[in-house]
Amino acid sequence: MKHKRRSIRVAILLGILPFLNGCAAIALTSFGTGAGVATGTSVGYTLDGYAYRTFTASLPQVESATRTALNRMGIKIDAIAKTEQGKAIAATGNDREIEVELEVFSSNATRIRTVAKQGIFFKDRATATEIISQTEKVLDTDVATANGRGTRDAAKAVGEGVKKVVKSGPEGEW
Repeated sequence: MKHKRRSIRVAILLGILPFLNGCAAIALTSFGTGAGVATGTSVGYTLDGYAYRTFTASLPQVESATRTALNRMGIKIDAIAKTEQGKAIAATGNDREIEVELEVFSSNATRIRTVAKQGIFFKDRATATEIISQTEKVLDTDVATANGRGTRDAAKAVGEGVKKVVKSGPEGEW
């Protein structure tokens, strides 16, 4: 009798087990989504390991910010090439191959798509996300500078339009 009860309990447990696994996946997905919203991240991800985001900035601004971000992170830029949609940047850092694609969405919007490959199968999502985060910080600094809250040299690097916004010397002097 005792043996029969144990067998029934094991059978019920084994029968319920596959359904419990699905609940964990749903809970983890919900947690991940909630954590992203709570922390203010606006980086999307594809199933093949790419992180992406669209910035309200022109291609030259995003390219410059991306180069600065990679430099700050100690990632060496190997090549930059024009593509049909914008630009592609190939870089290396430690034992990772970094690919950054910049796609022109409009004259004032650019999509950045990054992947950090480590070996054949592993994709480092954290590094790809950090590249986008650092690019965003550089762009934010450039905007703050253009609005008169940064250094004159940084303002000069943003572009000619800044001269109208930030004036620090006599006419024509920078």
